[in-house]
Amino acid sequence: MNALSPQPDPETTAWRIYHDAKAGVWVDHFNGRWLVQTQAGRFPDFLKGLASGVATSIYWRPRDKAASTAPERVWGEEVTERFQVKENGGSFWIDFGAGYSSGIFLDQRLNRRRVGEESGPDRRILNTFAYTGGFSVMAARAGATTTTADLSKTYLNWTWDNFAANGLDADAHFGVKGDAIEWMQAFAKKGRTFHGIVLDPPTFSRNGKNTFRTDSDYAGLAGLAASLVEPGGWLLCCANTHHLHPKQFEKDVISGIKQKGKSVNSIDFLTMPPEFHGDDYLKSLWVVVG
Repeated sequence: MNALSPQPDPETTAWRIYHDAKAGVWVDHFNGRWLVQTQAGRFPDFLKGLASGVATSIYWRPRDKAASTAPERVWGEEVTERFQVKENGGSFWIDFGAGYSSGIFLDQRLNRRRVGEESGPDRRILNTFAYTGGFSVMAARAGATTTTADLSKTYLNWTWDNFAANGLDADAHFGVKGDAIEWMQAFAKKGRTFHGIVLDPPTFSRNGKNTFRTDSDYAGLAGLAASLVEPGGWLLCCANTHHLHPKQFEKDVISGIKQKGKSVNSIDFLTMPPEFHGDDYLKSLWVVVG
């Protein structure tokens, strides 16, 4: 049985507190509320003992139903409303009834921190496939002007709620609803550029007649993004899949950038938060483009 992972830092109240991929048990700690996902269709009762004195409630759902089923309460207090958590000093709204994720993907914590560190005043940051705008929040907190792109109006509104939770003026930033690739193509035609771009696409998506697969289409995505980056700017390229080898991912990203006539000044692999115990499904590259 794995031990509980400690709180990462005083400014973070949301993290993966229990991670056992072999047993198929994952527990996310959201400011005292636990959200459990399991490979099996039965709740592991031993978690109730681990939660005592650590959590106030436990909600659970089988992973194969995570996209469509709200979790059920199995222990402790009932969570009836959305609530806030802290991460890297930023504030984010969490909603256990929201479907696939509850408002923030905890495996991206270190990447969000890096974006905040690499942003600042007079910087323009584009966050594509943005979900609830976590990367946008961290960039805006650092003083950057952000553009947030997502297909869902619900998630864009959630982004602005997260901005408000951080005392940020949403009117000083930009939000665009629709296909992120189509928006990047439109920005390219208009000559609009950015100092940093976040690429965190779904593993597979279909929008009308267009499809995107991480394992076959990432080169084109990286090249399109590189064409929008100011010289010396950066791309955060993420691929959430076990099936793509890190070296192949790196090869695809570099190939796509060079196909656009851009150079790669530097490229670094970024690691997942340590509480994920070396699980390698999330690949992240920090690329400085020439």
